[in-house]
Amino acid sequence: MENHIHPTVFKVSSKQRKERLKQSPKLIWFTGLSGSGKSTVANAVESQLFEDGYMTYLLDGDNIRSGLNKDLGFSKEDRIENIRRIAEVAKLMMDAGLLVVSAFISPFRDERKMVAELVGEENFLEVFVDCPIEVCEQRDVKGLYAKARKGIIKNFTGIDSPYEAPINPAVHIHSDKEELTSSVQKVIQTISANICH
Repeated sequence: MENHIHPTVFKVSSKQRKERLKQSPKLIWFTGLSGSGKSTVANAVESQLFEDGYMTYLLDGDNIRSGLNKDLGFSKEDRIENIRRIAEVAKLMMDAGLLVVSAFISPFRDERKMVAELVGEENFLEVFVDCPIEVCEQRDVKGLYAKARKGIIKNFTGIDSPYEAPINPAVHIHSDKEELTSSVQKVIQTISANICH
């Protein structure tokens, strides 16, 4: 079948955008169980980066699923497609020169590897927000774990769908033991050397 898709070559390059913003685009990828504190830490990290003068954007699971990916369910195939689309959006934002902060359960190692390969492994910083499932359940204001245990929600990570923890994350946060400010500082310290010229 003949290919009729011919991407445009833009006059403004990724390098020019990077130079204009005086920062190196990165994807800071928060992963962990529902209720682990991913969104809380990611939000605080983006806020700190923005306050420090960086141009940023935060991508978060529920927000993306209420718009771009509202047509997807929670089967393994749909979860992989969810993450693939998010990675493509993140790549576009990085091409624009932004620091992209993302918070997604992203339970499978292969899908996180796919994201890293898509944006370039040198641009991908994995942050594991580690928290025992018992604590996640106690924090669960939405009642999702209770629904999953009753079988109302199917394919729920940690209950009837697996979570594959990162083997060698750039940052490992224990959200049940650390103060938020301490967790944020760990992430900022890890990325600060990589985001300036």
